[in-house]
Amino acid sequence: MTTYVVTIPGTLHAPLTGEARSVLLGALRPADPQGTGFGAAEELDLLSVDSERSTFTIRLEVRADDSNAAEEEARRIASGALDKAGFTIRTAPLGEPVITGIDAG
Repeated sequence: MTTYVVTIPGTLHAPLTGEARSVLLGALRPADPQGTGFGAAEELDLLSVDSERSTFTIRLEVRADDSNAAEEEARRIASGALDKAGFTIRTAPLGEPVITGIDAG
């Protein structure tokens, strides 16, 4: 198994309230990329939000056999966290996941 950092962009079509942000971060926290050597070195944020453009970026650490499985797992985690925070596929659609780091060690 390899550890991947996966970045997933998205768009907000509903407001990200303080409560929703807290729930979202709590649901994402187990996959925080700060746990990887390059995540800490790069100071990767778990969640970045551009409120002017109504966009967000989620960065997750996942363990998988290959990059396709890593992207699928990251999408599953992100979708589940958004759901817990009260968002749907319509109110916070996700873009295509991208592998932004690999730690084979």
